[in-house]
Parts: sequence; C-alpha cells; structure tokens
Amino acid sequence: MNHNKLQKIGGISAILEGLIYIFTFVIYGGVLAFPKADASSIEKLNFLSNNFITLSAINLVSYVMFGILLAVLVLAIHQRLKNDAPILTSLASLFGVIWVGLVISSGMIANIGLKTVVDLGTNSPEDAMLIWRSVGIVSEGLGGGNEIVGGIWVLLLSIVAFKSKSFSKPLNILGLVVGIAGVVTIFPLEIFTEIFGLSQIIWFMWMGVAMMRKTF
Repeated sequence: MNHNKLQKIGGISAILEGLIYIFTFVIYGGVLAFPKADASSIEKLNFLSNNFITLSAINLVSYVMFGILLAVLVLAIHQRLKNDAPILTSLASLFGVIWVGLVISSGMIANIGLKTVVDLGTNSPEDAMLIWRSVGIVSEGLGGGNEIVGGIWVLLLSIVAFKSKSFSKPLNILGLVVGIAGVVTIFPLEIFTEIFGLSQIIWFMWMGVAMMRKTF
C-alpha cells in the first residue's frame, strides 16, 4: 500500500470515528430511555435484558469498531509525521496504540459483563446489578471515564504537526485544545470529558477531510 492510499484510508477512518461519536451521543442521549438512578434492581435488570442486543451492538460499534478504525488512523498519521520529528511522533503513536488497546478492551469487557449480568439476573437480580456496577467501573476506567491516553496522543501529534505545518494551523490549534481537554479529564469533572468528546468530533472530521485532500 502506497503512502497516499494509506492517507486516504486514514482520512476515511477519522471521519467514521467522528460519526461513531455522534451515533453514540444520539443513541445514549435521545433514543434509549435508561432507568433513573433511584430505579430498583429489577427495573434496571429488565432494561438490560430487553435491550441486550441493542446495547451489545452499541458497544461493538462505539468501542471495538472505533478502536479498529483508530488503529488505522494512528498508523496513517504516524507515516505522515515520522520524518518531521521521529522521536516525538513515535512517542505519540505509542500512546495512540495504547489507546486502541484500552478502547477495544473496554468494549469487550462491557459486552461480556452484560451477558453475564443478564444470565445471572434470572436467579439473583441484586447480585447481577452489583456485578454490573463493577463492570461499569472497569469499563469506564479503561475507555470512557477518563481520556488521558487519547488526549496525550492528540496533543503530541498536534505539536509535531504545528511545528512541521503538516496540517493547517487552525486544525493543529484545535488538536492542542482537544489534547489538553483529554489530559485534564484526570480530574473527576464531567465537563472536561464532554469538552473532549465534543471537540474531538470536530477534530476527527476535520482531520479526515485534511488527510483525504492533502497527500504527500
């Protein structure tokens, strides 16, 4: 595969990742009616059972497929920037690869945990929901509750691109904002995660178009 073809494939992957973000926000925010926090264990378990296929599919798309597309994007950007700053680009790509693993692992744990909870819930709803809370903690810790690893990846590659002018200055500035927002999600405030997610949608889409248009 030549470099230009890889850039186009990476660009398509970036756009698809932005669309996955939007898809996930729409499904979780406006389509699925999650039980309220004070709902009983039975009500929560019924929701998981009734929406098992839907939730499993969402996890596959928003975590596993996202991670696969991310792997392609990490490789494509690495190929574009590696000659501009080899060491910093390699460090950025290392964090990108780690993020790929964390995201895919998070989705797999969520789906296996979901099946276990639904199977167990028939006999012991309280125990099933206790396990579900544990699954949520692990899954969020790996791929959703904080975005430090992804933030570092975007921040480092944006620094390289800013210095080498591999992408437009506004795109690189946005990347710096996305990266910083991801790093500060180390603080347990929902606003930082929201800023990272929303700004990264724009960054993914913009980066995708830039990579498809600008070959090297």
